[in-house]
Amino acid sequence: MRVFVTGASGWIGSAVVPELIGAGHQVVGLARSDASAAALTAAGAEVRRGTLDDLDVLRGAAAASDGVIHLAFKHDIAFSGDFQGAADADRRAVETFGDALAGSGRPFVLASGTLGLAPGRVATEEDTGPDLSIEHLSSGPRTRMGTAQLALSLASRDVRTSVVRLPPTVHGDGDQGFMAALVGVARAKGVAGYVGDGTDRWPAVHRLDAARLFRLALENAPAGSVLHATADEGVQIRAVAEVIGRHLGLPVASVPQESAAEHFGWLAGFIALDSPVSSALTRELLEWQPTGPGLIDDLEKGHYFHTTA
Repeated sequence: MRVFVTGASGWIGSAVVPELIGAGHQVVGLARSDASAAALTAAGAEVRRGTLDDLDVLRGAAAASDGVIHLAFKHDIAFSGDFQGAADADRRAVETFGDALAGSGRPFVLASGTLGLAPGRVATEEDTGPDLSIEHLSSGPRTRMGTAQLALSLASRDVRTSVVRLPPTVHGDGDQGFMAALVGVARAKGVAGYVGDGTDRWPAVHRLDAARLFRLALENAPAGSVLHATADEGVQIRAVAEVIGRHLGLPVASVPQESAAEHFGWLAGFIALDSPVSSALTRELLEWQPTGPGLIDDLEKGHYFHTTA
């Protein structure tokens, strides 16, 4: 297939592109910078210059493709105070893709998330997520969750749509996400901490396993599929802290709930969530079997603790 990929040079996209090319697909990647364009060219992909705001570019690229994988999200503005703006741009992009692919039966794969699906119990692909009308859910996250539902509804317009829910940790060498941030907090505070008793669970997946699931979704997922890219159903945060402490030579200690925000900063609200996630239905549907290292094994490899100094 000729596949249009947004976010093609990002953390997950840079694994998805070679996965697709290795399976015989042709990739057209959206690039908003010269650096992104160069990375895509080096990977063997065709470059389409533009951003998520260039709806005509998105529409044309989707119309000329045999399928679309949408990985891009404006994380830069989302985590600097304008999550609503990022979510609005994402929704406009999905609406544009839907219009371009409607009536074609072609695949559209959207990246979404598992965080907050069913706190305190193991979430499955059948969970639809929090009620979008609940008052404590801010408008930005509500918009993004609604966008995933919009993508699924495109099945009624003859788009073979699927949503791949990613865990908060998509790990691997080069990861600059949650795990790297936790290591940074431990270095800064002089202690590898966890909240309360540390039994809150995080699902995780290696980025190469996630990339393979995106390819399988593109190739075979039935219209309206919800897929979970989780290899580890739930790793206790205390176990993560113990590995961090051992590698950095730091004590491991509990941080009281009331002190979590001061200690962990923006991470506090995430690591105190108990959000285990099953991928049993996904594995059965697409015969997806993760083969990469689990989160603890990947941490033990040591690459999260290398410094450039």
